[in-house]
Amino acid sequence: MKRAMVLAGGGVAGIAWEIGILRGIQDIEPEVYSSLVAADVILGTSAGAAVAAQITGRTPLGDLYDAQLSETTSELEVDVDLQSLMARFGQAAAGATTAAETRRRIGALALATPTVDEAARRAAIAARLPVHAWPDQALLIPAVDAQTGGLVIFTRASGVALVDAVAASCAVPGVWPPVSIGGHRYIDGGMRSGTNADLATGCDRVLVITPSLADAPQPSGSLEDEIELLKPAEVRVVHADAASLEAFGSNPLSPASRGPSARAGRTVGKAHAAELAAFWS
Repeated sequence: MKRAMVLAGGGVAGIAWEIGILRGIQDIEPEVYSSLVAADVILGTSAGAAVAAQITGRTPLGDLYDAQLSETTSELEVDVDLQSLMARFGQAAAGATTAAETRRRIGALALATPTVDEAARRAAIAARLPVHAWPDQALLIPAVDAQTGGLVIFTRASGVALVDAVAASCAVPGVWPPVSIGGHRYIDGGMRSGTNADLATGCDRVLVITPSLADAPQPSGSLEDEIELLKPAEVRVVHADAASLEAFGSNPLSPASRGPSARAGRTVGKAHAAELAAFWS
């Protein structure tokens, strides 16, 4: 039985919420949490990349959760209007005939947008991760080449620093600078898909944790299609609820969203813990 845990994107709020989900599971089913963290494959996109790197570093989950509640943070404040950002993506992609072309155009937007200095952004990502070494288990971190629109999956074997891989997967176009690695520039892995769950193909049981409503429109990729591609695997999805969305607020990239999102995630995690214990066993 090969198992995978998939952690989706969702900004700073998504990081806090996913850590809260796991904390809630640990509250009720501590052995299930231990098994989840030891999954054969852990796949993290954008916010999920940060969470995946944190939990596979073996830092106690309680410490990771408490850090989300702390008023002290290395996260950079950024004022983002998500509707305006999505509109910019739509304008950039207008007329594109393939998904790769859409990503390439959004990559061009990212490369042309003035942002905080790349080194400052990397420092903030580095501060998110208590451990900067890749884990021994399979950790997959997707990002998108800003110039080609192609997918890259960073792993321990890639020869790329974990901090750089996470920074690349978290580089929201038009907000954060594309990340420089080996002569290429990379943007958020969520530009291909918010979950990239299909990359867990070959696993028999897959848990997807995503900070979105079950019926929410998907700006990139389709979780339903990805689940089809995972067959015959058994797949379970933990979605956000209305209270979680309220906790995320209007700007899920703001550090102010961390505390409310972590607490909301913990509540959802507790509610799903028993169900997940039966699924994961």
